[in-house]
Amino acid sequence: MGQTIVEKIFSLHSDSGNIKPGDIFWLSIDVRSARDFGGPNVVGHLEKHFPKNPVKDVSRTVFTFDTVAPANNIPYAENQQVCRNFARKHDIPLYDVNRGIGTHTLIEEGWVRPAQTAVGTDSHYNILGAIGAFGQGMGDRDIAFAFNTGKVWFQVPPTVRINVDGFPASELATPKDFVLFLLQKFGSHGLLGKVVELYGDYIDYLDLAGRITVASMGTELGLISIILPPNEPLLSELDNLAQPRWEYEPIYADADAKYENEYSVDISNLEPLLAAPYSPDNVHPVREFIGHRVDSVFVGSCTNGRASDIELAADAMQGEKVAYNTIMRVVPSTRRVTWEIMRSGVWQQLFDSGAVVSHAACGGCAQGQIGMTGKGEVQISTANRNFKGKQGAGDTFLASPLVAGFAATHGEIYLPK
Repeated sequence: MGQTIVEKIFSLHSDSGNIKPGDIFWLSIDVRSARDFGGPNVVGHLEKHFPKNPVKDVSRTVFTFDTVAPANNIPYAENQQVCRNFARKHDIPLYDVNRGIGTHTLIEEGWVRPAQTAVGTDSHYNILGAIGAFGQGMGDRDIAFAFNTGKVWFQVPPTVRINVDGFPASELATPKDFVLFLLQKFGSHGLLGKVVELYGDYIDYLDLAGRITVASMGTELGLISIILPPNEPLLSELDNLAQPRWEYEPIYADADAKYENEYSVDISNLEPLLAAPYSPDNVHPVREFIGHRVDSVFVGSCTNGRASDIELAADAMQGEKVAYNTIMRVVPSTRRVTWEIMRSGVWQQLFDSGAVVSHAACGGCAQGQIGMTGKGEVQISTANRNFKGKQGAGDTFLASPLVAGFAATHGEIYLPK
């Protein structure tokens, strides 16, 4: 019987042979990481339970700091230093507070490539499905075990295939609108616990940034992962970022792969969408909220923090100033992205507009790193979650960088006619 992508990846990373849904097995992990959130607990478990030989292979182990980076409070500063001290003691690579979002950095630095497996203390680690890899966020005990043994136990999830028909007729529709469309259709529980494979000309058209946007919200869909099969343009883009640290071979589903379900969705009528408070699946057309006051705008996060995302927001602003009584915050996802927007002139454009352009980090998703919303404050955010309290006490709407840029200069939700 043919296999899906995740079944093939699992089979290659196990001693169990032909993996099928429902099987519980030991999964070999190519890359194991911890961030400043959860990382100190990982260190604590290792020092308590495996004091003599805590790490199986330091060359496949890494720390990344992105949650509150640099630390703006003593507890986070101490958490980061715990990880630094452990990394120095055991010669473990560490990307400190100057590097940006961990999963993005690992892709940029060649740590993870298609068909590989990686785990970390990040609920959006499944973002690695963007490049046809298997990534999974796990608790600190599981990650400590992965550091020590190089493996974790896992149950093979069922796979669902979604065929995407057509291209958006609207020039204002972006990959963020596409993934919000999936949330509108399936909700946060309709595909709970499954892996989704996406197919279609539109999927093949997406570059790395677009694929990251789509894959990053697999968590909000309740999925184990969204996996986008890698194509030649993507592989070339990855090669231009960095040489892979280990050899890899992209994996594709067999023609006779068995899926739990198969769906077809038509996106030819896709329009700009937003998720209203307080859930990512509370999705509506942007046009229904035209004129709604906006106090602040956040552009960034692991979902929309790439250079092309920030450029899209800047393009929407067309050189105009941020509206009076409105604040705009922009956070690149990595140091490399910061360099790209500085080189292109976008950084200067945003600065001149009155936006606060920060260093690379998680930004608005992390409490306090670039500021929070106050009670009664209305925010447009390009992040992936708008639960009450997630980005502050205010009301957060999730939208594309394009809609965010329009809102920044108009001080309200806006679309050009």
